[in-house]
Amino acid sequence: MSVLNWKHHTLIQALMSRGPLTEDELFNIFADVTEKTPRGNKREFNDYLLKINKELSFVQMEMRCCRNQNDGGVCYGLVNTVPDEQSKLGTKYSVPQIALFKGVIEAIVQDVTAQGSISNIDALNIRLENQVQNGTGSECQEGPSQIPPALRNFSMSQKEKTLDELVRDNWLCHTPDGAIGLGARSYLDLRSWFNSSGIPSCEVCNEAGVKGKVCENEGCTARIHHYCLEKKISHSRGEIVCPSCGIQWHRGAGKTEVIEEEGDLNGPTQSQPPAGSKRQKLRAKTNIPAAASGCVSSQGSQSGSKSNRRITRASARLS
Repeated sequence: MSVLNWKHHTLIQALMSRGPLTEDELFNIFADVTEKTPRGNKREFNDYLLKINKELSFVQMEMRCCRNQNDGGVCYGLVNTVPDEQSKLGTKYSVPQIALFKGVIEAIVQDVTAQGSISNIDALNIRLENQVQNGTGSECQEGPSQIPPALRNFSMSQKEKTLDELVRDNWLCHTPDGAIGLGARSYLDLRSWFNSSGIPSCEVCNEAGVKGKVCENEGCTARIHHYCLEKKISHSRGEIVCPSCGIQWHRGAGKTEVIEEEGDLNGPTQSQPPAGSKRQKLRAKTNIPAAASGCVSSQGSQSGSKSNRRITRASARLS
């Protein structure tokens, strides 16, 4: 077994104490402790990460990087790689808080317009009892007596405090227009689950398109992350067509207009499909993994069954 030195420990401690870090933040720490810039010494930087992950694997954790779909930036964090019952016990959140978090995730990933966020009002009005399961694993359809008192008595002010806490802990975030979106920690911890839960993948990078631009053809479920679309446009001299159905994609905003903030290439989508639209809410095919059900134990994990079939609706709900 190789031994990590103080430089490796510093990188690990930074992620443990501060939570997810942007690429620039981690690069700056790396440069401070090694006196080498990661961009000029990519091989050495990658060797550091590989060595760290080799040691972390013994405690079933890993240092992971992914793109934050809110701004397209790369972020790094530590995650738990085992979705077991023990990992669910390592959370500071209560059962109602976990139910609220799961409800927010459900609402965001089911949105076929791929806004990647829901309004603050919608988040506060999420019915926690919808997250209750009966003995067969499906949603409980019984009366109020079957709903745990902790969920029934969870007040609106408690929901507001929970959302604020989840934002502080980077599980959720506030978008520029005041909506509630997924935070960097959710994109890190739930990345594998997003990729295997029936959410249409980005046609450019093949990662789950939680937030992106959808094809203007109502019968097509194709979507592309806003930052991937910007890159595709910058490298294209001709028209942009949907890789799935072949319809032309306008370089500007289409039916699902994208309002872009400065420095945020993929701001929230403002328009909704018209009434009677063929687009239906996307239903995830599997339960949210331990990262969400244990709310994100100290560091969450992912699970789910892989499927390449594109869907616009599935019968199973998140639980």
